[in-house]
Amino acid sequence: MARKQGNVSQKRFIPVHILLILGGLFMVFPFIYQILMSLSTNPEIQSVPPKFIPDSWQWHNYSDVFTRLPFLHQFWVSVEITVLRTGVQLLLCAMAGYAFARMQFKGRGLLFGLLLAILMVPGQSYLIGQYQVIQNFGLLETPWGIVLPGFFSAFGVFLMRQAFMSLPVELEEAARLDGCNPWQAFWRVMFPLVRPSLFAVMITTVLWSWNDLLWPLIVTTREESMPLSVGIATLAGQHSTDYALMMAASTMAMAPIFILFFSMQKRVIEGLATSGLKG
Repeated sequence: MARKQGNVSQKRFIPVHILLILGGLFMVFPFIYQILMSLSTNPEIQSVPPKFIPDSWQWHNYSDVFTRLPFLHQFWVSVEITVLRTGVQLLLCAMAGYAFARMQFKGRGLLFGLLLAILMVPGQSYLIGQYQVIQNFGLLETPWGIVLPGFFSAFGVFLMRQAFMSLPVELEEAARLDGCNPWQAFWRVMFPLVRPSLFAVMITTVLWSWNDLLWPLIVTTREESMPLSVGIATLAGQHSTDYALMMAASTMAMAPIFILFFSMQKRVIEGLATSGLKG
């Protein structure tokens, strides 16, 4: 009887599983198509109707990337700005989130409301102001010019505030009874306990920083100071574009992010799931 009920229960979920598989294939298809394009010729990519499977696999497209771009140098610039931005943003977001969650000060609610309002303002609206500031500091064409505007994240502060609010107040009170000052209570007791949310902020910052195109495109014009996202964009010419080479370079640029995400997938999902549940 129990086996019969189990079979009936499994059959009920078959349409759901089919729907989920179709949805998964739909989501993965652009990435598979990108890899196929990276191994095709330009005429095959631009053919109508589109040709998905190349006649002969153009593996040399991947080695040709290194002759058209200073790939390794731009890769290092991307790593440099991503590490800088992520490290500083984690610290600032954690400190600001802790202050909004645990500290009592005048205007806290108003300041947090203004912080949330930043999330509703398109980033393009303050590009000119940011450019003028970076230009006045003489930081154009430098990694610091790229990363400075990204040191602060309203979303990250919001996420960390929710994480700190989910912790029991007794932990902080016990730390202070043991003689910790506010900084020690934050750094030694509370900060390690919000590790899942820190991973969530870290992975979203890494993804955003690695794929950021608009701002680096504005502040860098020389090949040697460009991150990889801008370097790949320069393969698009005014009159013609080498799509095969661009897809090969994009696939290689995505590899580190895929490895990072899949190695930390469980912690990231845990962090996002446990944050934002208490307001």
